[in-house]
Amino acid sequence: METVFISDLKPFLDAVAESANGGDLYVPKKTGQGPPVREQTTFEEESRTIEISHAGTQHYVFVKYDSSAETPVEFNNIRVCMPIKEFLFSLRELAAVFPEPIEPEEIKPFAVFGLKDCDLRSLECLDRVFLEKDFEDPFYIARREKMFIISSDCFEPGESCFCSVLDGKPYPAHGFDLNISQVSDGFVVEVGSQKGKEFVDRNCELFTEPGDDAIAERDRIRAGTAEQLEQNNAGLKFDTPIRDMMTETYESDVYDIEAKTCVECQACTRVCPTCHCFYLYDTKQQDYFAKMKMWDSCMRMAYAQVAGGANPRKMLGDRLKHRLMHKFVYFLDRYGLQMCIGCGRCVDAEAGDIDIRAVLKKLNEEIGNIKVAK
Repeated sequence: METVFISDLKPFLDAVAESANGGDLYVPKKTGQGPPVREQTTFEEESRTIEISHAGTQHYVFVKYDSSAETPVEFNNIRVCMPIKEFLFSLRELAAVFPEPIEPEEIKPFAVFGLKDCDLRSLECLDRVFLEKDFEDPFYIARREKMFIISSDCFEPGESCFCSVLDGKPYPAHGFDLNISQVSDGFVVEVGSQKGKEFVDRNCELFTEPGDDAIAERDRIRAGTAEQLEQNNAGLKFDTPIRDMMTETYESDVYDIEAKTCVECQACTRVCPTCHCFYLYDTKQQDYFAKMKMWDSCMRMAYAQVAGGANPRKMLGDRLKHRLMHKFVYFLDRYGLQMCIGCGRCVDAEAGDIDIRAVLKKLNEEIGNIKVAK
């Protein structure tokens, strides 16, 4: 893998923005302020009080790059709160019209800077779904082909990050066009695709050869971040593979217990970068009929309801179970990939107190109790 070096981000980002040919470059921006917030919520009917932790209001979002802005682009230490699917799988879009067919709109090339390893792993899941033979989504394909991916290393993982538990790393190994690693006197840039190589070749004046010291420093930072992740998630050690743990505890009461604090906000599926459920609905315009496509959520009560009114997942606990079974069992069985990538976005976004890590820990304990009983 070819590796080059830049001392300053701005000329590099200016070149990326220019190469987009009228498209946009999206970069991370920190927004909000304040430390994590802890609140207490009392459930009088059950005589119990729980403490809910929110990640605070400070986080990164993607904004369009402005080359004239005086404030430099910040190198994000952690994944942006927005999921990558927002660039490829619109929240709401026109899917078909009648009587005339609809063609996908022309998509201009665009670039995204600051994606992390968890984002790239989520792309693998989305590709399996929307690029599947005989079920290809032309809207997704059009955007995917025009996307230029500039990923970057993590160096200060958040409390909610647990990618290391699910075979993730704090730095990308593949799936990017270019990857950026920050070191003390600049940035190490790895080329990961033909598109990335062509960009480097076209803008060769921006790059120099990386010194051995820069490569060694990058590797030390990566190792230190990986160790920090391992320490943060030391309590998430499972005695049984997660897939087996989920199937063996399918009838567990854990789901009903954990779902008691769910307020059905659906934030967990909205911010999840791998959740891809959508529904289609018809609408009539003045001179044509349209079929619209919109994100859906398996945590919504009416999600599984059929035309006659029957609903096999009316209870919140059943919906939580289905969501996690999809993450760790159904998707894995069909595509060979685990659908949860451990980014922790759902943990940060939850309005209730449901933590996917806590659910897995309790199921693991239950498996241990079953083995002891035997």
